[in-house]
Amino acid sequence: MRMYDVITKKRDGEALTKEEIDFFVEEYTKGNIPDYQASALCMAVFFQDMTKEERAHLTMAMVNSGDTIDLSSIEGIKVDKHSTGGVGDTTTLVLAPLVASLDVPVAKMSGRGLGHTGGTIDKLESVAGFHVEIEKDEFIKLVNENKVSVIGQSGNLTPADKKLYGLRDVTATVNSIPLIASSIMSKKIAAGADAIVLDVKTGAGAFMKNEKDSRELAQAMVSIGNEVGRNTMAVISDMNQPLGYAIGNALEVQEAIDTLKGEGPEDLTELCLTLGSQMVVLGNQADSLEEAREKLRENINNGKALEKFRTFLKSQGGDDQVAEDPAKLPQAKYKIELPAQESGYVSGMVADEIGKAAMHLGAGRATKESQIDLAVGLILNKKIGDYVQSGESLVTIHTNNEYVDEVKELLYANIQIQKEKVEKPKLIRDIL
Repeated sequence: MRMYDVITKKRDGEALTKEEIDFFVEEYTKGNIPDYQASALCMAVFFQDMTKEERAHLTMAMVNSGDTIDLSSIEGIKVDKHSTGGVGDTTTLVLAPLVASLDVPVAKMSGRGLGHTGGTIDKLESVAGFHVEIEKDEFIKLVNENKVSVIGQSGNLTPADKKLYGLRDVTATVNSIPLIASSIMSKKIAAGADAIVLDVKTGAGAFMKNEKDSRELAQAMVSIGNEVGRNTMAVISDMNQPLGYAIGNALEVQEAIDTLKGEGPEDLTELCLTLGSQMVVLGNQADSLEEAREKLRENINNGKALEKFRTFLKSQGGDDQVAEDPAKLPQAKYKIELPAQESGYVSGMVADEIGKAAMHLGAGRATKESQIDLAVGLILNKKIGDYVQSGESLVTIHTNNEYVDEVKELLYANIQIQKEKVEKPKLIRDIL
């Protein structure tokens, strides 16, 4: 088989066979196919698309390019959740213990963040003593005992995807639905999930800026999952403004605790109930989404969800007392208010720019080498549709440096206020 022929076939709009896709992925991973030929194939896919069978074959070829995690010794249906990112995305911190409180096993592999705030692991490490460096046997034991555990990502999952993503990043082929969908799904499948729930963001703070593209991506991933034998569902959710009120590591942990107590922001609570209901149904612990939602609400109200969060923290060395006393989380030296410069309704928030403001404080990583300050971040006091008086606080800036003029400028430039009343944006756009 020659790579030249594979490129030609896809350039001309023909579907590639499983053997041709396997050949490309295997030989490119080994270094036997040069970057220029791989780039040509990515560009051909960008323009000619792929059939649902091709997408499934590409996904599984990337899964098989490295290690896979065998979770078969965990009892029950293992349900994983993936979000396509966003600002203030605290859902995993709430969902993992909430869904586990209904005996659905959540065996989660998470990464560190690059961007606005830390990843799930960075956030959890705001809790003193919490660690993710546990052996696989211990991980499986914890999930069987407690129904929940989170570990760091293995170094050799889907090496083909890592290599291909690096190439796509510099050849203007990142934004291709089949390549994005197979990249995301290969990592989820390699991590051993039986069923997958996807939270696909749409809007200014999302990778996909418009709803049409978000829906196309969601449908592609659901199709791949079901094609390769993983029950898969997706929610399309709004990211035209940050989710919840907190942006920052310890601040998001505190918001997750509030949500598990039933005192969290309305939008974060709603998204967690929507995604959690899907996870519970896929995990065979409810017959309908309505029944699942009722059970989740019940476990928030009776304290079982918060108790599961405490068990989860304690089992991985964390100080579970933070659930009752969030002051034990890292605290910033200064809290600086950002007063509204006029009265009116908040009409717009550029979510990714507000995320950058949190990163300037030290809440996220600009590069892989950057150090995160777990205490700092932003608390939004107003969101789209809320009325604000001139001089009233729009945002509370949690910082260890009292000179935050650059952050203030960024926030003012990306929070719009108008005189006319504004509708609050619809959070859940679609369920697939």
